Order: sequence, then C-alpha cells, then structure tokens
Amino acid sequence: MLDIRFIRENAELIKDGARKKNIEFAVEELIAADDKRRAILAEVEKLRTEQNEVTASVSRATSGEDREPLIAKSKELKELIQTKEVELATAMQAWQALMVQAPNIPDMSVPEGTSDADNVEIRTWGEKPNFSFKPKDHIELFEKHGMADFERGTKVAGFRGYVLKGDGARLVFALSQFVLDELVAEGFEPMVVPSLVRREPLLGTGFLPQGEPDLYKTQDGDFMAGTAEVATMGFHMDEVIPLAELPKKYISFSPCFRREAGSHSKDTKGLIRVHEFFKWEQVILCEASHETSVKFHEYLTENSEKLMQKLGIPYHVVLNCGGDLGLGQVKKYDIEAWVPSQNTYRETHSSSYFHDFQTRRLNTRYKDTEGKLHFAHSLNNTALASPRILVPLVENFQQEDGSILIPEVLRPYMGKDRIG
Repeated sequence: MLDIRFIRENAELIKDGARKKNIEFAVEELIAADDKRRAILAEVEKLRTEQNEVTASVSRATSGEDREPLIAKSKELKELIQTKEVELATAMQAWQALMVQAPNIPDMSVPEGTSDADNVEIRTWGEKPNFSFKPKDHIELFEKHGMADFERGTKVAGFRGYVLKGDGARLVFALSQFVLDELVAEGFEPMVVPSLVRREPLLGTGFLPQGEPDLYKTQDGDFMAGTAEVATMGFHMDEVIPLAELPKKYISFSPCFRREAGSHSKDTKGLIRVHEFFKWEQVILCEASHETSVKFHEYLTENSEKLMQKLGIPYHVVLNCGGDLGLGQVKKYDIEAWVPSQNTYRETHSSSYFHDFQTRRLNTRYKDTEGKLHFAHSLNNTALASPRILVPLVENFQQEDGSILIPEVLRPYMGKDRIG
C-alpha cells in the first residue's frame, strides 16, 4: 500500500504506473474518497470538541436551570456524533477498499508490455544439451523409472493430481536439502511456515483482493497460501524490528496451493502446473533505501542463479515487463530453465522487490539511529519450487539409454550417480 499523501501529490505518476502494469485503477476516485473521508472526520472532530466544551460547562453550571439546556445540547451533539461516526465508518471502508487496489510504481527500467511474451532476456547461462536421439519429456521419463504416478494421482486428488515415488520422491528431498544447505551457508535463517493463513497476511503481501480467484479458501474464511512469502512476511506484522537485526534473511519452506484459475487449458499433464506443490522461498527485510533494495534484489537473483549453475541446468534471466508485474512489485526478474522436450525456457524462479508496499500494509517497521520509525523494505525470490524444477532437471540430464544422470551436487544426498 502506498502513502495517501504520496498518491495525492503524485496522481499522474500513479496513473501511469497503473497503465504500465495494465491494471485498471481510477486514482481520481481514490482522491475523491479521501476528500470525503477527511471532510467527515473534520466534522466529527469538531463536534467532539464542541461536546467536550458543553460537558465542561455542565460541570461548571451552578443551578439546575442553567444545567438543563446544556444537558439537552450535549444529548443532541451525542446523537449527531453517532450519526456522523456511521458516515465516517462507511467512508473509511470505501477509502480503504480503494487504497488496497492502488498499484506500486514500477521501476524506470521495467520495459513496456502486456504479458510475459514481452519480457526481455538479459542473460543466459549453460549449454543446451545437443542430443543424438529424440529426447523424452519428463512424463515419459518419470513413468519409465517409476518416479511418479499421474493416473493414481488424479484418482486421489483430481485434476492436476500426481504422486511422486521412488527416486522421484528422493530427488525432491535431495534438492530440498541441497538448497537449504547452500542458503544457510549464506546466512539465511531457515523456517517452516504455515500454508493456512489468515486474510491479513494475504492483504499485506498484495495477493488480496486481486488474487483471490486463485486461492483456496476454508469454510472459516482463512486461505491456503500459494507461497511461503505470505506467512514469512506476516511473521513480523505489527512489529518494530531493531535496526541492528536488519537485514532479516529468511529461507522459508511451506506446502503451497494454487487453483490455477484461468489456466485450465495450460500444462494439463505433468508437473509444470499443479495445484499442490512445495517451495523454499528467500525473503529479505531491509532498511528503507532504494539503493539497498536494488542491491538485495540482485543478490537474491544471484543466489538462485548459483543454485541453477551448481545443478548444471541451462537457463536464462528475463526482466519482466510492466504487464507481467503484480500489484506491489517494483521490479521482477524471472529465471527460466531450458526444457528440451518443449524446445523453450520455462519459469522456475521469480525475484521481486516491493519497497515499503507490503510492510506498510503489514505495519512492519524499524527505528533508525535517530529513533525515527520507518517501514522496512521487502524482497523475495524462489529458492526451489518442486516438483516443477524436476522437469528441466530430468530432461536435460537424460541419456540415450533412457537413464538419468544425477547432478554431482545431488549425488551425496541421493547416494548414487544415476537413475535407471
């Protein structure tokens, strides 16, 4: 959420940010709602002041004859205040509903565009495998080696269901331990966080209200989050973090759930787009400085690139265009891994920074050296999303005889060098 004063002073900038992100948002409507809220609030405060003065006059009155009209006036003011307070509550609700829809302003370096097709490649890494045979897709490889059962997964869980088993299950845990070891060595504190979260952390991180169609909701009004980012950011909600503890660096794990609303015809088979998956998420809270946010954004992206390089999976990094940014993101990189069977790159990691968009909503602050309160800046990046990462891994490391080489960094966790 942006500061209303900033919005009022930079209405054209907000309008252009919404245009660049392809988000429909009427900044004039928000300003009008804020004008109404302010006007009613001023009325209420004026009436309360008047009521306090009348109440003081009642206590000073020396006779019942003097007191009676003052008591009547006090009663009249009380009823008027109650009416105005109802108006104020309604105006506040309308104002808040518009405030949470105001988009953050994208960085100047973010390219124009309407979808991921307009993202800009900024670098590539690794050699795409040059097979002397027709490469199999991950579904065929997993079924060949008994690493997954899609038919029974669908029987148990429905559309997009799957079961990982044997070396498929072992590979997930090997990857998980590898990523955890690497990022703990980088100074990240590991956490296992809830998937079941209240509405407030989802509002705070910007997934609500716009992203509600893609969320699973419980009968109690709670939600199943689609990333560990939500609970990790909610961890410091309504807190003042000591300056000496910044930056906070977390590597958080949780099961994740997404309805994949609007994606029913995309990737209907296999492990690329599923309803239930598991993620390790990097989250950083830092001082309120654009330069610091930029530094950590590059750092988080580099962390994930190092993981991909150690795994030996070819990838490229793209700078996301305005239309492929979320409500709160200032800038985002996607890392996309090479998938031989599709002859294209597919997204495996997303790295974003938000300035104080999330922390302002979550009321996460710190005190500077002079004791002044600031909203912290927040950033996040995927460290590992499984089972999706298994797709480029098994496809790039498949051999002509149908076996799958295990990347060297995973062999100590797997206890062998190949599958099959």
